[in-house]
Amino acid sequence: MTSTRHVVFGLLAAALLFTLTQTFFVVDQRQQALVVALGDPVRVINAPGKSEAGLHLKVPFFQQVFKMDRRNIALEADQEEIITAGQERLVVDAFIRYRISDPLQFYRTLRDEQTAADRIERLVNSSLRQVLGSASATDIISGRRAQLMQQARVDVDRRAKASRLGIEVIDLRIRRADLPAQNREAVFRRMSTSRQQVAAQLRAEGEQKKREIIAQADKEVSITLATAREQSGQITGEGDALRTRIFANSFGKDPSFAAFFRSMQAYEASLADGETTLILSPDSAFFRYFERGPTGR
Repeated sequence: MTSTRHVVFGLLAAALLFTLTQTFFVVDQRQQALVVALGDPVRVINAPGKSEAGLHLKVPFFQQVFKMDRRNIALEADQEEIITAGQERLVVDAFIRYRISDPLQFYRTLRDEQTAADRIERLVNSSLRQVLGSASATDIISGRRAQLMQQARVDVDRRAKASRLGIEVIDLRIRRADLPAQNREAVFRRMSTSRQQVAAQLRAEGEQKKREIIAQADKEVSITLATAREQSGQITGEGDALRTRIFANSFGKDPSFAAFFRSMQAYEASLADGETTLILSPDSAFFRYFERGPTGR
């Protein structure tokens, strides 16, 4: 009898514990919860903008709780091949970050995050084909990448709201945009050939420019030397003429002193090196100033 009573008490305690677990539930601060009764949403707990995390109650066995992430959710979209405005093929690898802004609408339209991921990925790929399809490969890779991504993000957010998905798109980025593998080698070869042609053209233009500079420099050197020689000859001629006039004037004013000065210059020129030997007669006219002085008398 006592054993039977223990079994009954045990069963009642287990039933009570199970009922309590079906009655109480905890909502983490990083989560938001939707209470559903027979498939119909009843209330939202800890929705965006509210602080209701903690212990909550529901009707046991009659109501269910669906928990959703309250934080930003990252989703990597599958690689998508698009055709640019220049009819070039690009493989685009993108990722999106979103958050559940309306848990009730999210549950009615998508039910869970896996279904949401599939639906959002289709929206992203469709938007990327539309936005990037109107841009060139250069714009997508570097030129207007940020602007195009902003445009695509706004487009995906608009589509999500129109489809009543209950989400808000936070960010959309291209992680990688590259050529398809089958086109990459041909494009690289074409780029290499083009760069080689440009390099050859630049070298030829540089060589031509070098020759022009050298020719111009040689011409300027020749002109400068000719001008200098002309000026030198002119200055030398003017100096010789001036010297001649000075000597002429000197001879005219004092012929004896002029003769004496010319003889002194001759003495200096003859004996300047210290190695010249002169053999002259004592009565030579060359020595007349040694005997008679400047007057010659």
